Amino acid sequence: MADVFMPQLGETVADGTVTKWFKKVGDAVTRGEPLFEVSTDKVDTEIPAQADGVLSEILVTEGTTVDVGTKLAVIGGSGHDAPLVESAALAGEPATASASAFSPPVMASADAGERLSPVVRRLLAEKGLEASDVTGTGPGGRVTKDDVLAAAPSAAVPTSASVASAGVAQLSPVVRRLITELGLNAADVTGTGPDGRITRRDVELTASSGARVVAREGDEVIPFTKIRKLTAEHMVRSKATSAHTLMVREVDFEAVERVRRTLGPDFKAGEGFSLTYLPFIATATMVALREFPHLSSSVGDNELIVHHTLNLGIAVDLDAEGLVVPVVKKADSLNVREMARSIRDLATRARTKALGVDDMSGGTFTITNPGPYGTLLTGAVINQPQVAILSTDGVTRKPVVVTGPDGSEAIAIHSVGLVALTFDHRAVDGAYAARFLARLAQLLQENDWASRL
Repeated sequence: MADVFMPQLGETVADGTVTKWFKKVGDAVTRGEPLFEVSTDKVDTEIPAQADGVLSEILVTEGTTVDVGTKLAVIGGSGHDAPLVESAALAGEPATASASAFSPPVMASADAGERLSPVVRRLLAEKGLEASDVTGTGPGGRVTKDDVLAAAPSAAVPTSASVASAGVAQLSPVVRRLITELGLNAADVTGTGPDGRITRRDVELTASSGARVVAREGDEVIPFTKIRKLTAEHMVRSKATSAHTLMVREVDFEAVERVRRTLGPDFKAGEGFSLTYLPFIATATMVALREFPHLSSSVGDNELIVHHTLNLGIAVDLDAEGLVVPVVKKADSLNVREMARSIRDLATRARTKALGVDDMSGGTFTITNPGPYGTLLTGAVINQPQVAILSTDGVTRKPVVVTGPDGSEAIAIHSVGLVALTFDHRAVDGAYAARFLARLAQLLQENDWASRL
């Protein structure tokens, strides 16, 4: 018999939501096949079974969020079961972690501190508590986030009405501006800061929750999925954090198009997928970022942290459920073919929920690619904590003026499109961003792309 636990899907991930069971009680289970799907604040992923046998119990239903290490199910039956220690190890629990998720609460022991999740450890420090002060209700007496919040001294939090009556004067300039930009009133927001003061986070959560909107007759109410909610919160937080500025450049893609026409069929025959504009743009972007490194950075405390290891995030749409941004590591070391393979692999695994936490971390610059849908111009939202994002929009055939070697001009039909850079004006100024776009356009227009494929 083998117990199934909520796995640890990243060092800072403290809990996860069981979004789907692929098996029902009584079904045969084969080691390595997908057993259930987990959604965390980092990634959605399918978790394989760790043993052969029969799914004899499901203890946590779909849609339930539980802490890492919580017992989710039991696999029993055949003699090929994996030992309990293996399933427990996946969950980040010691080999003795056989207690049910529904064990009665016990006072956390001194040893339990070694098993605290990063979130719980941070909450204990913020609330001035020790692990021994908290009654753990998790498996084996494990202290959960809710246990810490329950044990913390309670403070009366003023209602939104009382905050509103206190007047706008209590709001910080940042909060006041954000409330105005998002079309809220102070009365719409419940403050969680000292003495009920409204924080920026309070405003962002209120805006992303859509609590002020009332459904009318005939309206369809579609609850946000976890990834949709996380996407919404991330977008609101980014707009509230960075000084978003948009700059656009027209690019003549004819040099790229010639390579796609001549070498594209052989590429597709060999790789199994089409050669698009995206890997050319991504490769040129990496070259340009080497020359303009401040666009591959993050804003610290009155400082710019420049990331010289270039990891490229690629925004992937999950069929309107939300966005994820898997990362091509050390992307500046790849040629066009390698870039195309990497982007294809990440996008495929994103849509099949086969990404790991490492696939989603470490990005220093992001590209979003709505171009296949024929978009003209996209002002994308910066992927925090990065300082810039490039949108690659539609490429169309149109007449352009071309200059011959002797300086003569003529009209020709070329493939032309726009690239749009959204940058954080705290990090760089417009002239720096403009020079980056000029260099990117030059690379796309003048490179010998056939030799880089």
